[in-house]
Amino acid sequence: MTVKQISVFLENKPGKLLDFTKLLREHEIDMQALSLADTSDFGIVRVIVDDSYKAACVLKEASYIYSITPVLAAAIPDKAGSLCDILELLNGDGINLDYAYAFTGRRANSAYIILRVDQPDKAAALLAEAGVHLVSQDELNEL
Repeated sequence: MTVKQISVFLENKPGKLLDFTKLLREHEIDMQALSLADTSDFGIVRVIVDDSYKAACVLKEASYIYSITPVLAAAIPDKAGSLCDILELLNGDGINLDYAYAFTGRRANSAYIILRVDQPDKAAALLAEAGVHLVSQDELNEL
């Protein structure tokens, strides 16, 4: 089970992230998770939103360069070593983690993490078998 992540390329200049977030606000698109990465010339904003189709339409209309990528969203115990446990599972089965980032929710004792892996279906099955709860797109809207 994957969720849709939107990666948006932005110039690394003052105000570009502000413009992007204003566009989402104007169209009432709710960001549920966010990651930023930058180089000297451009940045990549990775977001999980409540309506990826609407967001993609809005971004296309505004001439943003973006892509949509399937990622895993997992609820893990909010305690020391939880991420290590996930990484051991993935590594033990030869699954490569490309990147990860965390986000918050309203449920106590849970942490949430986005995982971009090279074999999402295999990773999803492995994590589910190990009792890791994979969060659906609909569940994200309720967190």
